[in-house]
Amino acid sequence: MKPLVNKILPEDQRDQLRDARLFFNASGVRRLARSAQTAGLRFASQVKPLASAYYSLLSRQFQREERAVLLGLAKYHAELQEDDANIFLMRRNVHRLEKGLLMRPRRPVFAKEYILETVNVYRKIVAEPVRSGERVAESLIWAYDVLGEYFRAVAADPVLDHAREIFGQCPVPDGSGEGAGNRVPYKRNLDEHPVSFGQLERLAVKRRSVRWFEQKPVPRELLDKAFTVAGLSPSACNRQPYRFLVFDDPEMVATVAGVPGGTAGFKHNIPVMVAVLGTLDAFYSERDRHVPYIDGSLAAMSFAYALETLGLSSCIFNWPDIEKREKMAERVLGLKGYERPVFFMGVGYPDPDAMVAYSQKRPLDVMRVYNPPINPF
Repeated sequence: MKPLVNKILPEDQRDQLRDARLFFNASGVRRLARSAQTAGLRFASQVKPLASAYYSLLSRQFQREERAVLLGLAKYHAELQEDDANIFLMRRNVHRLEKGLLMRPRRPVFAKEYILETVNVYRKIVAEPVRSGERVAESLIWAYDVLGEYFRAVAADPVLDHAREIFGQCPVPDGSGEGAGNRVPYKRNLDEHPVSFGQLERLAVKRRSVRWFEQKPVPRELLDKAFTVAGLSPSACNRQPYRFLVFDDPEMVATVAGVPGGTAGFKHNIPVMVAVLGTLDAFYSERDRHVPYIDGSLAAMSFAYALETLGLSSCIFNWPDIEKREKMAERVLGLKGYERPVFFMGVGYPDPDAMVAYSQKRPLDVMRVYNPPINPF
């Protein structure tokens, strides 16, 4: 609207309009309007049906997210209905087996309710790895090792014995020869201390949002090192429902840098743009709809720290749910309906002569509370 007004109205009328808006903001009219809006929102929030009615009839803010969740669920269940070859299901269930194997005390029989599902999805994927739509060799070796350890650990049981027989008939995944059996629960070496707390704290202090970069290419080898660390971040049931889209072609960077807000005034000097995407087709239920944002953010934070160790810096650009920006991201990045931007990042070598914001953080005793009051179940 603002660009249209600037084109249509002469400067003196734009000044009058601006003055009128400032007067409105300063007067009690705006406060009354806000008061009425607050009362309406409080009323709609009293019970869940009213809240649902508000967002169904009076606001469209969640429509895109609702559609993305439904499209993701539809794709997930369609894959199971067609051939059971769902890589996210396999990863989730194998990780559940890992948790059962490391439990103390370990039960002699566990996972009966999903072991046949796990073996069947493994059998389908290992028979035709390309059907899953992604490179799955490492995932299959991990699944093979964990399933083998599981069947060695559990006691005799008709359901488990049947699943063991199916697993025994599956082909061994490629690449599982040398070092076979290593990708199972293990004891960490607690005597090893890769970094001290002081080093980690200094890294966290050093990492700041950098908006001015040296104008030189960023080697992809360094980016991939940082992405490797990002991939080691925690993920709910180890599904890792995210991707990093990386742009280092100058023309593409110029286009992508204009998609998120917050890049005005300096986007022209960003060497690399990274789009962090979450995918909602990794989940069988709406209950996990927030996981792509959580897991994607955890991985991106590890990526940002890893960049600093390699002499690179980054700036994370917030991604509020603004329909105009959503459509732009969908068009520019070619997103599927079930893919959602988590946020964007600018990456490059920091300009040594540029400044960064001090960004005072909230005090420890504000962001941390020990043992707040709770209500028992």
